[in-house]
Amino acid sequence: MVELKVEHLEVRYGDLVGVADISLRVEAGRVVALLGSNGAGKTTTLSAIAGLIRPSRGRVEWRGEIISGLPAYAIVSKGLALSPEGWRLFVAQTVEQNLRLGATALADRSRIDALFERAYALFPRLAERRRQLAGTLSGGERQMLALGRALMSEPKLLMLDEPSLGLAPAVVETLYDALAELHRQGLTLLLAEQSIPLALGIADYAYVLQTGRVALAGPAAELERNDQVREIYLGVSSAPAQ
Repeated sequence: MVELKVEHLEVRYGDLVGVADISLRVEAGRVVALLGSNGAGKTTTLSAIAGLIRPSRGRVEWRGEIISGLPAYAIVSKGLALSPEGWRLFVAQTVEQNLRLGATALADRSRIDALFERAYALFPRLAERRRQLAGTLSGGERQMLALGRALMSEPKLLMLDEPSLGLAPAVVETLYDALAELHRQGLTLLLAEQSIPLALGIADYAYVLQTGRVALAGPAAELERNDQVREIYLGVSSAPAQ
């Protein structure tokens, strides 16, 4: 079943085109990756889906309902959550307070304790630092907290924007282990990444973006073997070193 459908999405910032024409689909229980270099339109696409940016044209449909143009708080309450690039945490508040803020849109308040336990089970380090100010956390811990905060709204679709950016390999491994566990639990994921191995290693399907358009799409296993993904669209040569 298709949960999310994006059709001919266009986003403009004045005369600047952030996204020119993007169409994609995300089926329930699947992991879909958005691949592309900086400026390809990944962040803008996720922000438009999440209601942080109003599309100039096209539409976003969630479970048969058109949600493009709705404010972000209304979209979160429908079951979509975004863990943004750069974390955007409340640095003067504790880990626990940041997590609790993620549950603001939760309809069933009785679920909060269980959601805290899920976040702490996924990331035990957050449990250890629950009373620590978010501003004192390491980069990896901040990314864990951003993901945990997004999960506190108990989303049906979790969107992640460049979750591995700037993190140490060991932290990235921990983070992707958590994403794989969420996938096993049935959560639908839409993941924007520059790292081809990371994204295609977990994804079922992927879209390659180039200058605000879908340049290539297909099952992740097929794209992993496609030299065009590396050479043309991501600017990475697959030729052996001389």
